[in-house]
Amino acid sequence: MNELKGKIAWVTGGGSGIGQAAAVELAKAGATVVVSGRRASALAETESLISQAGGKAEPHAVDVTDREAVERAAKAILARHGRVDILVNCAGVNIPKRFFKDLAAAEWDRVVGSNLNGALYCTLAVLPSMRERRDGLVVNIGSWFARYQGYVGGAAYNASKQALTAMTHQINLEEGLHGIRGCVIHPGETVTPMQRARPKPPSPEDQAKMLKMEDLGRVVRFVAESPAHVCCSRRRSSEGRRRARSPT
Repeated sequence: MNELKGKIAWVTGGGSGIGQAAAVELAKAGATVVVSGRRASALAETESLISQAGGKAEPHAVDVTDREAVERAAKAILARHGRVDILVNCAGVNIPKRFFKDLAAAEWDRVVGSNLNGALYCTLAVLPSMRERRDGLVVNIGSWFARYQGYVGGAAYNASKQALTAMTHQINLEEGLHGIRGCVIHPGETVTPMQRARPKPPSPEDQAKMLKMEDLGRVVRFVAESPAHVCCSRRRSSEGRRRARSPT
């Protein structure tokens, strides 16, 4: 496995959950990590965790649903570092009123805007420099529900993650010739702050059986450390014991 010393990683959604864990793991491997998110206080927490682990972090507040803000952020990162070697699109949301009987069109737009459009904006912002160097990795955080039909995620979330999977495969089809790799990671149920958005949050007993965000951080690191000739287009991570799902 290659260590990531000298690499520049940009992790969105890095203020909490899987994004925070991914940022910490990439920093442990030696990468300089630009951590993006909407809340400066959350980014400061991630920066502190990375510093405690002996890594380098640069917080950069940005809302990925704002295309112009993403473009400004990317320009600033490229101006400072000259490149982005690894992009991890981890920014994402879900909503409590996610089922059709309660779903509002504006809430659909909010979920798709963050989970899909935000990943697209960030990817478009770094692809030109990756093409120029003929090297780069885009890691997208998908979902178990992008591979298997599931009630719990709701229509907007499931659709956004399925579309993100298609986008990742298209990156490989189009950009592989330019030395760029795409990988989508499909986590099973994971204990993250997003669980609080569930109509009925899982019990402590159920959470004990779920993946932890640190597990997914290590998966992201594994993909990033894989040699350039290895393209992990899709990885699936499931909790150790599958359970029957209730409609909530």
